[in-house]
Amino acid sequence: MSDRLAGKTALVTGAAQGIGKAIAARLAADGAKVIVADLNEAGGKAVAEEIGKGAIAISCDVSDPASVAALFEQIDKETGGIDILVNNASIVPFVAWDDVDLAHWQTIIGTNLTGTFLVSRAATDQMRAKNKPGRVISISSNTFFAGTPNMAAYVAAKGGVIGLTRALATELGAYGITANAVTPGLIESDGVKKSPHNEAFEFVEMLQAVKGKGQPEHIADAVAFLASDDARWITGQTINVDAGMVRH
Repeated sequence: MSDRLAGKTALVTGAAQGIGKAIAARLAADGAKVIVADLNEAGGKAVAEEIGKGAIAISCDVSDPASVAALFEQIDKETGGIDILVNNASIVPFVAWDDVDLAHWQTIIGTNLTGTFLVSRAATDQMRAKNKPGRVISISSNTFFAGTPNMAAYVAAKGGVIGLTRALATELGAYGITANAVTPGLIESDGVKKSPHNEAFEFVEMLQAVKGKGQPEHIADAVAFLASDDARWITGQTINVDAGMVRH
């Protein structure tokens, strides 16, 4: 689409399908060398091959510190370090509050919030060690604003992502590293289509200012902007990408 990310290396977590895949494809189309990170090793490799343009796939469990450390060791060896991080890896549950137990809570928080911390920790340490200004873009969710039912742990985790984003912006601005969050609405992704959330599109569309079903590419467009120099003066912000479902 453009060359505005030429010479940049971007890491996208959870990029084997859905929103992550769309983000990886868009960043590559804008000239970035993309690292597709996902627990689904075969899926990640398929996406990297489909994208081309030098994209590589690395298996990673973002909730596991050892796996994240291994990811960044390989990134350092193969690319010399990243310029852009997109924290997208996430588990999207459908569990009523009365069925939320500690094991479920810890699983969701472990991937969706702790995973974002672990990868951001490693990425920003690497950026600063190499004196690289950078971008940290984390995928949150408009469920944080809506308090969506059957997703208590997810809503809490995604709210934490917004809080972490604001803190990172404050801590890292002096190094030329920006941190922003994107909050998608309901997106017609692979995972959503296979879940009970797929039944909510009609209701959600009634709440949207712009009608239609959200697509992964809508989120990728916003991420590509935040990754570019066009967004160099934007940090600590949360950009809601949900066709105006939530107005705040």
